[in-house]
Amino acid sequence: MPHTDVPQQAGGHARALDGTLLAYQRQGTGAPLVLLAGQANNHHWWDGIRTDFHATHSTLTMDWRGTGESGKPDHPYATRDFADDVIAVLDHLGIESADLYGTSMGGRVAQWTAARHPDRIRRLVLGCTSPGGPRATERDMAVRRSLAQTDARAAREALIDLMYTPAWRSGHPGPYTTLGDPGMPPHARRHHLVASNEHDAWDVLPLIAAPTLILHGADDRLTPAANAPLLASRIPRARTHIFEGARHGYFEECRPEAGAIVSSFLTD
Repeated sequence: MPHTDVPQQAGGHARALDGTLLAYQRQGTGAPLVLLAGQANNHHWWDGIRTDFHATHSTLTMDWRGTGESGKPDHPYATRDFADDVIAVLDHLGIESADLYGTSMGGRVAQWTAARHPDRIRRLVLGCTSPGGPRATERDMAVRRSLAQTDARAAREALIDLMYTPAWRSGHPGPYTTLGDPGMPPHARRHHLVASNEHDAWDVLPLIAAPTLILHGADDRLTPAANAPLLASRIPRARTHIFEGARHGYFEECRPEAGAIVSSFLTD
């Protein structure tokens, strides 16, 4: 199916299957590239790097339900439902086919999107993500305890350390846009956590028809890098690239290399 060009900058709202409003943002012109953010984050997750793709693509982001300018219903969420939300935005915009790049929970959602809608996804990039379920490699208990601290400042510092190396942070003091949407209500934050934790796409991964690139930081403790070969073993035609020394936020810390690898893959 052909790609659909989009205006230089635009935004608005689509409506999900259950009626929830879904905010989206478009930048650039050219073939559409959908960028999916991590758990409990809105579209600002991509602020630091989305322009890297505008030489060849327009970029389309969205605020997950529960974040940003999207609706915030108080009922259970699931990564399958988030995938339906992605398709609802594409339908609203009349985009028949798009490239898709999802990181962290966005990568989980991207798995469902590509597996259930193979005619809608041309090329797929999965970053710092996991197949979920009992076969996935989970973060260790020390990481879980560091993120569950009651001291909000300490928990935030722990998350920053899981995202970026000290060496990179010394030259990039922030503010960082990957640490969660501060405007999320507590119920939405809980629903995001459950959706990500309960993700299990193992059985549908072989249904992914799009050529797939899997990216991961070698020192990622938030979503361990052992998940990259697991995904590659299940997805036909998948290739993998590991960024040595990088953590969960490889896409920012290794921006020049990561951006070039993704752009080359999308235009190959």
